[in-house]
This record gives sequence, structure tokens and C-alpha cells, in this order.
Amino acid sequence: MSRIALRNAWFQVHKWIGLLLAVLIIPLSLSGAVLVWDEAVDHVLNPARYATTGTTTLDPQRYVAVARGVLKPGERIASLALPEREGPVQVTAITPPDPARRGPPLRTTVYLDPPTAKILAVGSSASGVLRVLHNLHGNLLVPGVGRQIVGWIGVAMLLSSVSGLWLWWPTVGRWARGLRWRRHRNTDTNLHHLFGFWIALPLFVLSLTGVWIAFPLVFNGGGGGRGPGGGGGRPVALERPALSLEAVLARAGAVEPGRIVRIEWPTDRKPAWQVTFARAPGVAVDDASGMAKIARAEPETLARTMRRLHDGTQMGFVWQLLVFLGGVLPAVLAVTGIIMWWRALGWKAAVKAKQRARAAA
Repeated sequence: MSRIALRNAWFQVHKWIGLLLAVLIIPLSLSGAVLVWDEAVDHVLNPARYATTGTTTLDPQRYVAVARGVLKPGERIASLALPEREGPVQVTAITPPDPARRGPPLRTTVYLDPPTAKILAVGSSASGVLRVLHNLHGNLLVPGVGRQIVGWIGVAMLLSSVSGLWLWWPTVGRWARGLRWRRHRNTDTNLHHLFGFWIALPLFVLSLTGVWIAFPLVFNGGGGGRGPGGGGGRPVALERPALSLEAVLARAGAVEPGRIVRIEWPTDRKPAWQVTFARAPGVAVDDASGMAKIARAEPETLARTMRRLHDGTQMGFVWQLLVFLGGVLPAVLAVTGIIMWWRALGWKAAVKAKQRARAAA
């Protein structure tokens, strides 16, 4: 295949991916861009959750007792998070997964004022603007097959980023010519070329990690049977732990005294309490024996790394900004691509009309 034929083939792939999937790519990309800053967005949407009166904290048992008063029957406390600086105390509880319901277990978070243990707000993972955005980005609001649809869109975006970079490359002269602003007389075309080049590599990474998240069993060799979309494979907090929270705190404090920032309840998969201290190793307390020991930091799994690359968690401001742009710019590219295609249709129609007029004359 000649270079021109190969370029035309890539052009057709790039064009039809953009045209056929634009209506899906735009909401998928923009929702991902917003979710990069989900904590800041939550502050704006739910200011009551963060209306604390100070930073002094109380005994963790006090927060748990208050939170239990508003939790529904069947909800099991899974974790308690205390702020390291400013912010509310958060007690999170889960509802055991229902086999008839798809998706992860429902979560309820109780937000409390650190100095007073007053309830500031109660939030549910089943509602709210951010939850809608998470569902839109994760499964396009389509239960069941939605995650697979998103995964295949990610595959298409991989092809689009590769083909777009090929088409960006100047056909004559040095590659630096492609960095010029005015490669065409139309502003939308120039925007498409320039934005497409600078976002190509980050978009490739985001698409690849998105495909990984959507099809975990493919990349895990078909083993494990636990995908992020299923609720049955998730750990579930024990309904009645053998140890009381008071006993856990006493045992953990004897091993590693310090200021507690997080407590995780034992689960059916890992029956041990996890107590995390500020600037100190965590402590694991076996729920059956009560034995406490320094918890070894488990190495991060590749799946977790892929998810952090995709959503920007703990990746620093620069990468988070790239992830944000990787959400906004594909929407811009989709719109400018449609404009370019529509203009080309008009231009081709005008050329054919002139040819017909000449033939008639």
C-alpha cells in the first residue's frame, strides 16, 4: 500500500470514529474532565458537608455512636476518616450487595463536625450530581452492558489518537511545520490540528487505562472474576465484628501510639481492623484473636495504577491538568471535526455542481 493510500485509509478511520461516536465521546469526555476535580466540585455542590467549626477532634467512638443513629437497618460501618487538617469527619457505611442489583454496594457517608460531633450532612452513593457523572462516565447510564460500551469507545479513541497523529504529520517538509498555527485558512481546522497534536499522547494513555478498567478480566488473564463493575466481588464489612472499637483502639495504641486518621472495619475477605496514624505506620488488629501488629504496606497493583493514571488520583497537579484537558479537548475535537466534515460536504457538492454545469454546456 502506498503512502497516500495508507494516509487515506487512516483518514477514513479517523473521520468515521469522530462522526459516529461524537454523540457519545462528548458527554464521556466532559464528565471525566469534571470528575478530575470531584472533591472541589463536591465543596461547591454540597457546602453543608464542609461547614465545620474547628479542627479539634474527639474520641472516634463518639463519631461512630452519632453516625449509627442515622444509619438505616442493615447498613454496616466500613470506615471512619478523621481530617488531617481541615474538613469533616466521615463515617462510611455500606449496604451488603443485592444479587438482583448490578454495580457496587450502596454507600452512605455521614459528615460530622470534628469539635462537636454534630451531623453536618448525610450523603448516599445512589444520588447526587457527582454520582450521575460517575455513572455517565463509567457506563453511559446504561445498566449492565454500559461499561462494555465505554470500553469499546476507549478502543476507538486509541485508534483515533494514533490515526490523528498520523494525519497531523506534514506530508512535505520537516515535522516542525505541523506546529504552526495557520495550517489552514479556517480557525476550526487549525484548532483541530493543534489541539489534536498536543493531546494525542495523554489521550492515548487515558484511552488505554479506560479500556483496562472496562475489561479487567482481559488484562488479568481471565482470572479472578472480579471486575470493578460487579458488586459480588467486593469486600463487605462484617455485620458484627468480634472486637469492639474501644478494644481495637487500645490494642492499636499499644503498638503505635499517635493521632489516628483512619479506621477500616474488618471484612469478609480480610477479617482484620486497619488503623492508620498520621506520620506513622498503620496497625492491623486481627478481629478474632485481637493480636495487633504493624501493617506492612502492600505494593500497589497494576490495576490500581491504571485507575490512578485514568482519574489523576494522587498524581499531582500537572497530570491532573492533563487528564482534565484530555476530557475537554476531545469534545472540542469532535465539534471541530464535525464542522470540517460538514464544510467538506458543501465543498464537494459545489465542485460536482460546477462539473455538471460544464458538462451541460
